[in-house]
Amino acid sequence: MDTPKENIAILILAAGASMRMGRAKQLLPWGKTTLLEHSIAMAIGTNAEQITVVLGANANTIKLAVPMNGISHIVNPNWESGLGSSLACGMQLLTKWKSTHDGILIMLCDQPLMDTGFLNSLIEQFKGGQKGIVATRYGERAGVPAIFSTRYFSELATLHKDFGAKNLLDQNKSDVLSIDPQGKAIDVDTFEDYQKLARGHF
Repeated sequence: MDTPKENIAILILAAGASMRMGRAKQLLPWGKTTLLEHSIAMAIGTNAEQITVVLGANANTIKLAVPMNGISHIVNPNWESGLGSSLACGMQLLTKWKSTHDGILIMLCDQPLMDTGFLNSLIEQFKGGQKGIVATRYGERAGVPAIFSTRYFSELATLHKDFGAKNLLDQNKSDVLSIDPQGKAIDVDTFEDYQKLARGHF
């Protein structure tokens, strides 16, 4: 029997130009797929009911290379302004389509160890209703992947430049439940990062 979907949307941020990487990290191979396709697959496997990908740099190339059957996507024309701009762009699309999501789960396409199980654990904790934000623990700080309740939608939709969700997490620490990612919260920022991570898993 299929698990019922939760009233949660997932927003995958994949708009960056990967300047430190020197190439489009979204299209780097990950097993038999790419980093972005892997992120999409992990999101599809969750209990969330809707998934949207935010593209920006190299959008046309990525759209040709990555199948997005059944997945909505939007191109942020202001992607060069930074992560906050792309997050706001995606939020505006999601809330335009459906303003009644219980929460929005924000994730990146460059954390390939983040799997469906961990994403579902965030969703389960969020359903418990203890806090308005359920996030990933990074030492003493919280970060993405993170789920934000409706009370934060308007702020997420008006972010700008490169502030992203971290400022919002820092400003609302008392309303954040952070979950230990158990070694899965590793970003791929440079080609060396990617090579090291890929060698350890394939």
